[in-house]
Amino acid sequence: MTQMTFARAINSGLRKSLENDPKVILMGEDIGTLGGVFRVTDGLQKDFGTHRVVDTPLAESAIMGTAVGLAYRGYRPVVEIQFDGFIYPAFDQIVSQVAKLHYRTQGAVKMPITIRVPFGGGIGSPEHHSESPEAYFTHTSGLRVVSVSNPQDAHTVIQQAILSDDPVLYFEPKRRYHDKGEVDEGIDPRTALSMDTARVVTEGTDVTLVAYGPLVKTARDAATAAADEGISIEVIDLRSLAPVDYATVEASVRKTGRLVVTHEAAQSGGLGAEVAASITERCFYHLEAAPVRITGFDIPYPFSKLEMHHLPGLDRILDGVDRALGRPNSLSGLEG
Repeated sequence: MTQMTFARAINSGLRKSLENDPKVILMGEDIGTLGGVFRVTDGLQKDFGTHRVVDTPLAESAIMGTAVGLAYRGYRPVVEIQFDGFIYPAFDQIVSQVAKLHYRTQGAVKMPITIRVPFGGGIGSPEHHSESPEAYFTHTSGLRVVSVSNPQDAHTVIQQAILSDDPVLYFEPKRRYHDKGEVDEGIDPRTALSMDTARVVTEGTDVTLVAYGPLVKTARDAATAAADEGISIEVIDLRSLAPVDYATVEASVRKTGRLVVTHEAAQSGGLGAEVAASITERCFYHLEAAPVRITGFDIPYPFSKLEMHHLPGLDRILDGVDRALGRPNSLSGLEG
């Protein structure tokens, strides 16, 4: 076991994939000489060469189109989108080509493309640099969408994504890049917990709290704080956003009778709505209260001085827990 930051864990996972398969190619803006704006790919071009770690033009659509051509020829391209809000020029390529080629060709063409997306807020950056666009892609059949929350998963799941013959959007919570944790670099990604499986990270009996990516840490802090008041929260790290591991969430809600879902993305049309609706259908007679969503507000991402009011924090999540439990609270008039 090695202590490493979230960013270094991704770097280590990418390195192992490059070592294990000569068909793996990294592509992105400034990922080579600079090592990426967050230094996640630092040192990889030096060790594997400019033909394996490729600095691309500032053209996301061209990057994705090139990745499609490489996948056609048997390569496993790993594309970095420099910031979440920069993905939209590549949106047509992803949803019209990458997501559909396998189905359209009746399995003759595989699209083993991994799309790394640093996402979410909390770093003091404006719109285009702090967004949470995951719902656009979870809505699109043919794409796998994952979001990791800790260094071990960051290391293992990036390797699983690269090994997958399906296209995978790999959402990295950028405000967690400097968080440290224990990483076992010897875990075989082929035998590790599947990337489409959710994990119960804190056991509890009163409320199920579902989170992913940057808010898993906040959710665990909420469970610790609630325990001081005698409230037992079960925290689930969703990990896979498409497909969703509803079996794990359902089993928890059948036990607790209450559901709170939190994410940074806006509430309307967000993944939390889909989770709440699906669990209501599956667990209607087990629910003691309506599911509660704690999310970002339905606004463009705000300026840095306001972002911590926009992002779900400890107080807002605990307020959601109170609402699910029918307890009086001071924030009950807030939406999201």
